[in-house]
Amino acid sequence: MTFLSMPKVPRPLVFWEHRVYPGTLDQLARVRAELATDLAGFDEDLVETVRLCASELFANSVKYTDSGGRDGEVLRALSMPDARTLRFSVSDCGGGGGVPAVPEERTEDEWSWPEGQRGLLLVENLSRRWGHFRLEPWADLGTHVWAVFDVEAGAAPPDPRPHVFTGAAG
Repeated sequence: MTFLSMPKVPRPLVFWEHRVYPGTLDQLARVRAELATDLAGFDEDLVETVRLCASELFANSVKYTDSGGRDGEVLRALSMPDARTLRFSVSDCGGGGGVPAVPEERTEDEWSWPEGQRGLLLVENLSRRWGHFRLEPWADLGTHVWAVFDVEAGAAPPDPRPHVFTGAAG
């Protein structure tokens, strides 16, 4: 009898409990506050960068998908796949019909608008990289959008626990 060994898949060094938020823009303050709590002890500039990018990704989920509709939700995930990388992501409810993309062509007038279509450009420039994938490739049932950030030596708390549960003890 032959046994096949499963390849080892690297597990995150640290992961935080997923959080689910109602799909409304008034949740942005809560998203940002909980990120600050979850990342306590990390370099302040890194925390603020992640909070800013998280605000943009959360707002896009609410604005451009069914997450912003009645009973819509946004799922937040946060992990450190290795000691030098912090990964933030959101998953939406789908229904937007498109995929996240940095606008390639814009008129001068569009660039002069005080808001609109700049969030992903900000994420692209503040993160090491970002991306997305459909939760179900054959249907618009949701999109998972992620961004990874460099964690410089000394920017993370010493000896992070392998599992960080941020919810209430039960």
